[in-house]
Amino acid sequence: MCDDELIPPSADMTEEQWLRADPALAEGPVGERVRAMRAPRRRAVLGGVVAGAAALTVLPGGGTRAAAAARDGKFPLPTAPNRSGEYAVLLTGDAGTGEEAQHAVAAAARAVCRAEGVSLAVGLGDNIYENGPESDHDSEFRTKFEDPNSGLDFPWLMALGNHDCSGLIPGSGGDPSRGDREVSYAKGSPRWYMPSRYYNVALPSAGGGDPLVEFFAVDTNPVSSYVAQLDPHYRWDGPYMREQRRWLDGALKASRAHWKIVLGHHPYLNNGKHGSAGSYDGFVIGHYTSGIHLKELYEEVVCGRADLILSGHDHTLQILEPTTRTGGTRQIVCGAAGKAGDGRAHFGHPATWQNFSDHGFMVLKVSGRAMTVDAYTVDVATRTARLAQSVRTKSPVRSAAALT
Repeated sequence: MCDDELIPPSADMTEEQWLRADPALAEGPVGERVRAMRAPRRRAVLGGVVAGAAALTVLPGGGTRAAAAARDGKFPLPTAPNRSGEYAVLLTGDAGTGEEAQHAVAAAARAVCRAEGVSLAVGLGDNIYENGPESDHDSEFRTKFEDPNSGLDFPWLMALGNHDCSGLIPGSGGDPSRGDREVSYAKGSPRWYMPSRYYNVALPSAGGGDPLVEFFAVDTNPVSSYVAQLDPHYRWDGPYMREQRRWLDGALKASRAHWKIVLGHHPYLNNGKHGSAGSYDGFVIGHYTSGIHLKELYEEVVCGRADLILSGHDHTLQILEPTTRTGGTRQIVCGAAGKAGDGRAHFGHPATWQNFSDHGFMVLKVSGRAMTVDAYTVDVATRTARLAQSVRTKSPVRSAAALT
């Protein structure tokens, strides 16, 4: 093993270790942002099963328009907040099994989405298990995406997962070029939104001016694959990743959105069994499996600039705390829409709430005043959702450093 492939033993430090290594990080603008983002504005939610009757609720602020547009072929991106003055966004990840659990989660989500006025969804990768699609017209797009999500009639911002880019080994992420099939499929699907392998989408404020929220979808596979990339284009230091990094850096700098949200399949921090970037699955050497270069991307380009990192990969539900390590950026892991976790935490990153056993999804609500994340667990047998946790963050205080 070459020396330049060795990774420092701090690849997955705890927050306490991080602060001991550089106590000054807790002071100044970074500390101020962390304290603002972590202010106690969360509430535990007890009970609250969402039953099928909620499916009769009229979708506020745009249901008719979306249905009409679907007849023209594509569900449109929302053009204004709903009647509550916010954008409500469904979050799912690791959904694409085509099995009963996926159908149950989608059925439970339909009821919640109608009640909450959801007009957009995010799919956080592993969209087509186990090997990804074999072509841009593979029947698995229908059985593992369109059919389960029938009735969730709005655009889905889709990200590529390791199973979408399988090589010879299912889930290896060893053939990123397979992701092009999902980009191509988006041209003909009313729901699937993926104009390119990485992209950004800004949603306008009610009164015009700067966007209220902007999403930045990234392709994490070339720097988090279980095998080395053989195609030079997709090497960790190849032209594809260099260009994606330049794009993300420039797009975040240029964005004037009130809220900035980065979504990518592999998480930066994670308390589930896959672990965090830099030491995925216990690996701490090499350029790929550990995710060391994704860790660099998150830390050098995203942390402190974005309000949220949304990820899947781990089949769990986690709302982690904004910390000094993240520069005040909150990590969300939402990968339990098709598979569930092993029932226990493997790491101890500060968390507001986490669940390692149940299937589920989340709903993100953003307005000019606040951002709320509602986490739902789903009983697969009854296809009902339970609101398990709601976390609210007031509008961010932007420092000059956060905008550069």
